[in-house]
Amino acid sequence: MVRQEIEIKLQAAFQPSHLEVIDESYRHNVPAGSESHFKIIVVSNEFVEQRMLSRHRLVYGALAKELEEGVHALALHTYTEKEWSELGDTVLASPACRGGSASTSIL
Repeated sequence: MVRQEIEIKLQAAFQPSHLEVIDESYRHNVPAGSESHFKIIVVSNEFVEQRMLSRHRLVYGALAKELEEGVHALALHTYTEKEWSELGDTVLASPACRGGSASTSIL
């Protein structure tokens, strides 16, 4: 349900030529069935002449309600159509979860 809401909002905000919203919650230390961690690939010419930080702010703005209501993390991949074409329509895999528990220390 959360994934579909994210897709609807991003479609409306950016009219993307390519959109993937991938629920990666299962890769994290969250209860089964959680919809809290997403990888988002959005390709839109709305991003032309915008730096990555500006693009991410636009996506965060479009998804403000979801971020307030339980979405914990977004791995954002925002591209123009030209950039996406130059990448060969591929994105790097997400890194493994590094925990997040207060008792976990990362060296």
